Amino acid sequence: MTDVLLAVGTRKGLFLARRETGRRGDPDWEFDGPHFNAQAVYAVGIDTRGPGAPRVLAGGDSAHWGPSVFHSDDLGRTWTEPQHPAVKFPQDTGTSLERVWQLQPGGADEPGVVYAGTEPGALFRSEDGGESFALVRPLWDHPTRADWVPGGGGLGLHTVLVDPRDSRSVTVAVSTGGAYRTSDAGARWEPCNQGVQAAFLPEGRRFPDHGQCVHKVARDAADPDRLYLQNHWGVYRSDDAGTGWISIGDSLPSDFGFPVVSHPRRGGVAYVFPLNADYDRVPARHRCRVHRTEDAGATWEGLGAGLPESAHYGPVLRDAMWADDADPAGIYFGNRNGELFASADEGESWQQLASHLPDVLCVRAAVIG
Repeated sequence: MTDVLLAVGTRKGLFLARRETGRRGDPDWEFDGPHFNAQAVYAVGIDTRGPGAPRVLAGGDSAHWGPSVFHSDDLGRTWTEPQHPAVKFPQDTGTSLERVWQLQPGGADEPGVVYAGTEPGALFRSEDGGESFALVRPLWDHPTRADWVPGGGGLGLHTVLVDPRDSRSVTVAVSTGGAYRTSDAGARWEPCNQGVQAAFLPEGRRFPDHGQCVHKVARDAADPDRLYLQNHWGVYRSDDAGTGWISIGDSLPSDFGFPVVSHPRRGGVAYVFPLNADYDRVPARHRCRVHRTEDAGATWEGLGAGLPESAHYGPVLRDAMWADDADPAGIYFGNRNGELFASADEGESWQQLASHLPDVLCVRAAVIG
């Protein structure tokens, strides 16, 4: 049987859980934690590229000691923190790290590379598995940076997508700077936001080159040039690696939300969790529902078997929904009510794995055996 590792970052620590995918009818998972008690864990990465147990990376945020990046090579039994801050802004930038928003392993052909997305909005790159990171200066020095304005959640780089065909090609997204891409390992970056609306700008200025409040971007499993984008109002698809975007959210109960997750193997399949509005950040129509498309956004279906039927008020944050790479794929999400849900059949049915957790900030899952 194959094991799945589930990592749940919360406002007060990291929880880890394991189960065997062969026991689909068994609701029991083995949970342990919290790791990093009382620290907010906004970012988790599970690096399965090497032999043996995966490396689990966690971005902890201590109210006393500040932010740091930890890693474990034994599924959380022990953790290592570098003696010196792993992620640190150079002195000449005149700024300091507020939070690590993203920890993303690089391509399969670069086993030591890990990316960190931060607040303030910046990208860092590690070549030693997350032991140390260096600022990607061309993005930090990008001429559009002066126009990046912190949104309600701050100015954070929260999405890092490495092209599976070419590890030198990377797409990132910043709230509120927009989406950017490089094809030369970060030496040059270009905005890729054409067709994405900035609904908060005045009429006539709502489709700028950059400055959109992108909430999350995911890459299609079958077509690496196809991307899905959840915006601050609007769900979009690109079929040309971000050169242009089209709206695909018309049939959703609301096109406002935070996460978007693509299926790990099936092309055209993606998941979102709609919220009522930017000023009413609760589940759309007060219904706890994941919405899935199987035709690249032409139509959407609400998935609720096993989810709460009564009025619900738990929003799902941008990194709090994920898909594992099992077959069938498991889909997971946690909300700000401290509830954690899982589907072992790609969203057809759900079970509640935990309740009364601290505010869930991020969720990651991966097959580990």
